[in-house]
Amino acid sequence: MDQRAKDLIKQGDHLFEKRTSLLQLWQEIADNFYPERADFTVVRNIGHEFADNLMTSYPIMARRDLGNSFAAMLRRDDWFSLRAEEESREDNSAKKWLEWASGVQRRAMYDRKSRFVRATKEGDHDFGTFGQCAISVELNRDADGLLYRCWHLRDVAWAEDAEGEVGEVHRKWKPSLRNLASIFGEKKMSAGAKEKLAKSPHSEINVRHVVIPAEHYEAPAGQRWNTPFVSIYLDVDNCHIIEEVGVYNKMYVIPRWQTVSGSQYAYSPATVAALPDARLIQAMTRVLLEAGEKATNPPMLAVQEAIRSDISIYAGGITWVDSDYDERLGEVLRPITQDKNGIPLGMEMQADTRNMIAEAFYLNKLTLPRGTGDMTATEVSQRVQEYIRQALPIFQPMEYEYNGGLCEATFDILMRAGAFGSPEDIPQSLRGQDVQFKFQSPLQDAVEREKGDRFLEAGQFLAQAAQMDPNALANFNASIALRDALDGIGVPARWISTEDQYGQRVAQMQQQQQMQQAAEQAATAAEIGEQAGKAGQALAAAEEQMQ
Repeated sequence: MDQRAKDLIKQGDHLFEKRTSLLQLWQEIADNFYPERADFTVVRNIGHEFADNLMTSYPIMARRDLGNSFAAMLRRDDWFSLRAEEESREDNSAKKWLEWASGVQRRAMYDRKSRFVRATKEGDHDFGTFGQCAISVELNRDADGLLYRCWHLRDVAWAEDAEGEVGEVHRKWKPSLRNLASIFGEKKMSAGAKEKLAKSPHSEINVRHVVIPAEHYEAPAGQRWNTPFVSIYLDVDNCHIIEEVGVYNKMYVIPRWQTVSGSQYAYSPATVAALPDARLIQAMTRVLLEAGEKATNPPMLAVQEAIRSDISIYAGGITWVDSDYDERLGEVLRPITQDKNGIPLGMEMQADTRNMIAEAFYLNKLTLPRGTGDMTATEVSQRVQEYIRQALPIFQPMEYEYNGGLCEATFDILMRAGAFGSPEDIPQSLRGQDVQFKFQSPLQDAVEREKGDRFLEAGQFLAQAAQMDPNALANFNASIALRDALDGIGVPARWISTEDQYGQRVAQMQQQQQMQQAAEQAATAAEIGEQAGKAGQALAAAEEQMQ
């Protein structure tokens, strides 16, 4: 047995055991909001009926709507674009290259074989329900495309580094022996796994994937790690290292929604707030169902000695009564009187609980506030600011932790794989710059479009100021303001002239204006000369007549 493999397995066991109690919470949350994922502490067989313990599906639908809204609002159309760290150094050639690189990355991410949509779909619902998800980003086996996969949180544990970032990741994996051999080859498998492969190739084996900083993992004798991280695949059953290679990134993107000091695991503010209401609405629905059944099919009060058959309370049923019974002693069979006034109150309480669950899942904050009638630019800006304040807790972690992590990991992989061509093709102004991602979302659209609103509002102010003082226009740089406004509303860089082209066109326009003015002056002078000549001829003719 390899001692390094034993040490890694021991470290992973410690991380998994430390968060055992957290699995209980995740199981309870999944039972109420995400029954498809409710297998943290129980084993679900194929064909198991989901949500058989629930009375109403409203909490599940609230989680579904929130999870679906992430992709609909944050990954629609061209939802990301590349930007240099110092935007002041972005000339037009740099912007064009960044737009081209954004298109290359977008096509690679949305290739059918990459499974990006599938992985993020699963990750969105994990993120909305449990406050985090685990998605791996890597090249596929043929190294001709990307591969995204979302892993069950039950099988992933991680530790933070000294700066609070996810630094070490351990993932449990149970592939079949045949798949393990096809991925790594039989030569890298342990002797026990090889022996079992020959007898039962479809048997599963316990494997663990570990990504750890290179400084925390000892290299084999005579080697050293030249990469920031190391990827290790372990055969846990036989305590054997299958593969260990250096990697330049963590391979796993683990976005976290709301963190709490002292824990590397996050929480979902939606399910934390809605869990009591979810339990309450299940109990309320059960009580209302029972009350409704009793109202339509009330319990009966019967005299035992006088009933000769079973009580038939179904439609068309007949109950046989002893003819000797004296009705003056009371009816043989009569419904129990019930007070049904509580049912409407229960319905109102149920509706209020649904509103609370919808508010906990931010379903009332995912759309822009609707305007009423004609609104001024100031009123529109105030409504946009209100929307930003309400939507910021949802979009900010998703953009920077989730989408930003995926895009940065993808860009790093594609850059090292040569997907963006030769480094010599990168414009000079971008070399040595750190590339950042700018995301398109309703929040970013609202923030960026404020530049256009401010440009129009500034135009109104300048028009009023020019009436009082024409020299006031000198306080405004219309060219720079227009460029910022066009960039804010998302106008492509190829639509906008570069600064050099702008200077050349301004010079040409000024030259044309000067030539036109010179021509107009020459025409005016010729006209004056012609008129002077005609005046001289008329004067000479008048003198001749006088003589």
